Amino acid sequence: MHGGAQEEVLLTALECSERIGISVRALRLYEQHGLISPRRTFKQWRLYGSNEITRLSEIMALKSLGLTLRDIAKLLRGHNADLTQILALQRDALADARRRAERGLQVIEVLQSKIRSGATASIDDLTNLAKETNMAEPLKDTVAWRRYEQMRPRTEIAANTSLYDDYAGGYESDDGTFFVVSRRDGQLFYRVVGQPDIEIFPESDAGFFMKALPVQVTFQLEDGQVRGLIHHQNGFEDHAVKVGLERMRLIDDEAQRRVRDQTPVPDSESILRRVIEQHMRGEPDLDAMVPALAAAAVEQKDFIRGELDQAGELKTLSFKGVSYGLDVYDVQFANAKMEWGFNLTRRGKIAALYLRPAL
Repeated sequence: MHGGAQEEVLLTALECSERIGISVRALRLYEQHGLISPRRTFKQWRLYGSNEITRLSEIMALKSLGLTLRDIAKLLRGHNADLTQILALQRDALADARRRAERGLQVIEVLQSKIRSGATASIDDLTNLAKETNMAEPLKDTVAWRRYEQMRPRTEIAANTSLYDDYAGGYESDDGTFFVVSRRDGQLFYRVVGQPDIEIFPESDAGFFMKALPVQVTFQLEDGQVRGLIHHQNGFEDHAVKVGLERMRLIDDEAQRRVRDQTPVPDSESILRRVIEQHMRGEPDLDAMVPALAAAAVEQKDFIRGELDQAGELKTLSFKGVSYGLDVYDVQFANAKMEWGFNLTRRGKIAALYLRPAL
């Protein structure tokens, strides 16, 4: 059904189902769950416009990740459809499926070659095949789903501030990242060691979120004691255990001293030079990075390599200082000058890395 030139295009239920590729019955079911609210004509015919089509795209993207309609209704309740987030979710889900398929194909090709040569498939070959080719595995726990969930709007609730003193302290993740939680004036603040405090706001007694960044923090309690936290960001969940205050203060004092004295980490220039050379080859060392950064490196490696191809031969690195816990360098190439920054966890993993044109 089409309106005038200045009016929104509206579709009947039949037109909507045919164009999108779902049944009219599915449209009714989504409406019953409160997921869509089509407009009505005076004869009570349902009409679907851009808002409804956008929400339908969101519903189908979430269904592809293994969520039930009840889960989807709970997740979307009270939130308008966000096309930008929907596109990001669908892109991430498809990219994840493509990577899984490519890994599975590689395993199959290697195993086929082995069999053709007369060798026998080992138990490791077979278990690896089963793991990598299990494409029926639900996608609800993929990076794409977690990234979408972490990006959704959050709702602040009245805080149970009696727990704040228990939450305050230091936390260490498996890769050596330290997080600091502090309480001031009835508010809770959170930061990675060496970086500024950011206030976090409660969405449940144990769950908090940042308003400045799409980051959430979930405190883990056992027998009434705070044992650790989970840092949720960029589709990953970083688990950290609570550590003694004295150890946390020593780590924090060292990080603050580096910023105050503008002291790079040992072998800083060599580390960064190696990282740049790896990206120039299109072969970043993922094992040297924390998981979230490794995932970002895979997604961006072609773009970074393209930028470095244009920049030309690597010439010199010049240390500029320490900013927000990162060692920052001016990097001169044959055709361009860039600023690069990175930092390491206590276990030597690269936790953050950036590049941009030098100012």
